[in-house]
Amino acid sequence: MSLLDMFRPRYAPVPVLARSGTGGAGRAPRGRTRGTGGAGRPAGQVPRVPRASGTARSGGPPGPPRGRGARRLYERARRAWDRPLTAYYVILGSSLLITVLGLVMVYSASMIKALELSLPGSYFFRKQFLAALIGTGLLLLASRTPLRLHRALSYPLLVGTVGLMALVQIPGIGVSVGGNQNWLSVGGSFQLQPSEFGKLALILWGADLLARKHDRRLLAQWKHMLVPLVPVTFLLLGLIMLGGDMGTAIILAAILFGLLWLAGAPTRLFAGVLGVSALVGLVLIRTSENRMSRLECIGAIDLGPQGECWQAVHGIYALASGGWFGSGLGASVEKWGQLPEPHTDFIFAIAGEELGLAGTLSVLALFAALGYAGIRVAGRTEDPFVRYAAGGVTTWITVQAVVNVGAVLGLLPIAGVPLPLFSYGGSALLPTMFAIGLLIAFARAEPAAKAALAVRSPGVRWKTMRRRVTRRPSGER
Repeated sequence: MSLLDMFRPRYAPVPVLARSGTGGAGRAPRGRTRGTGGAGRPAGQVPRVPRASGTARSGGPPGPPRGRGARRLYERARRAWDRPLTAYYVILGSSLLITVLGLVMVYSASMIKALELSLPGSYFFRKQFLAALIGTGLLLLASRTPLRLHRALSYPLLVGTVGLMALVQIPGIGVSVGGNQNWLSVGGSFQLQPSEFGKLALILWGADLLARKHDRRLLAQWKHMLVPLVPVTFLLLGLIMLGGDMGTAIILAAILFGLLWLAGAPTRLFAGVLGVSALVGLVLIRTSENRMSRLECIGAIDLGPQGECWQAVHGIYALASGGWFGSGLGASVEKWGQLPEPHTDFIFAIAGEELGLAGTLSVLALFAALGYAGIRVAGRTEDPFVRYAAGGVTTWITVQAVVNVGAVLGLLPIAGVPLPLFSYGGSALLPTMFAIGLLIAFARAEPAAKAALAVRSPGVRWKTMRRRVTRRPSGER
């Protein structure tokens, strides 16, 4: 349907019968009949048409009946969503809005923490803003890099990430933060968490591996489905768990399950890997007193005898005190030392306190739009590498957002993972923005999107829309 068809009335105009008379000299006067036109109606009289409900009494075509307006609005929205560049704009717009809103909330939530550490109030904000600038460059680089180059860089990225994660465990080189030794000092106050880059490395390497096996029709065999994808993932998980960071391990395991699901793993195979992972996770939780206390704080409304659930309960306090529209930016009470990690793991609670339910629902809607657009990119492509990589990135961002928000709401145990693109942390922001650039590149790589972008390019527009001018012999126009 063209753009003009969208605004045409759905009902055809009433046909007007030809006027009778001798030689077309005019119509018969009222009351005079020149014969009967069936059912006792005068031959030259226009038949009455019953007026549709809801139409105006004076001129104009009849309007649609009740209930058609909502359907037409739905059809227009569906056609707009089916346009080639919709996923491209949704990914770009939602990720940009999340990042900008995250910068605002990082500044608001970290100000008091910085002053407590005798630092300038904008200390954490400036570091996050610098990371956002570098991440923007990575996003643009990833969105313009050819797919074959992404596939070629996947192996060096994986090897480099494994090497850095091994360096973290060497005494004197690795840095412990919050009880987890998963950091490397890169000079000054800047630190690097290699496990965050491990998520991106696993996605790119796993997508390339599965795509090559898909081209050779090897994925129908379970050994090619699992080897070497599962052993390499377990290697990454082992290096992460040596540092005690189970939250990042959960996200990495979710990425593995997402890749296996997209590759079409049989239900028995998928359930087997899931069962083994759940058993290992249960053993790790049972053998750690800290993890057991976090599990017991799900849905807690009491701080506990020794304050074990302090962070979980105060996160609920922050959300509850925000109301519908919040107390206003900078007006949070919980960030004044009551809520631990207000600018990292629990920044969503501060957003709920200062922006209210409207602000938190807006953030969730942006994440939902980003996830849905990623699923659309993965579902519409014919390239297996793009399907696996887009699905892996979407799984990563969506699951991590669910784990973080679920912990703040008291529905899941506190895993210590940041909210993607929103929480403070350059090590988490940089690979996430690179992954967003991958989704943008995949959205641009669709054939229909390529054609639409080619039409909108400035060179084509100048050639097709410029005014033709004929020069006169004198040189005047």
